[in-house]
Amino acid sequence: MVGKPGRVRAVQSWNLSEIEVSGGTRSPVVVFSRDEARAVLIGLDPGQELGDHQVKETAFLVVLDGSVEVGGDDGSNVVAGPGTLVAFEPNERRRVASAGNSRILLVLAPWPAVGHYAVEERDLAG
Repeated sequence: MVGKPGRVRAVQSWNLSEIEVSGGTRSPVVVFSRDEARAVLIGLDPGQELGDHQVKETAFLVVLDGSVEVGGDDGSNVVAGPGTLVAFEPNERRRVASAGNSRILLVLAPWPAVGHYAVEERDLAG
């Protein structure tokens, strides 16, 4: 290797099936958060949904358990089961709903994107 070796980071890992997510959408668990990305584990109780929403970041949704229905702003719908990865562009509107118990991982990158905290950014600028 040429030059000075960089700091070696230890491998980080999480067993997502063992992390408690009781309380459904009211108790999301931030698993990882740095400037590069934020990963949030969310349990959806029967009938719960992440209503029509959007974020400033690129978003990746991974279904870990159960199944969810993902609806796009364009009227498209996908029923996604375990192992499914769904990607969303920044500012793309979507809805995620679960008829039964489901567990999803939402990854947002970069974290936070410019404009995510619009009110705070306006306050800092003024």
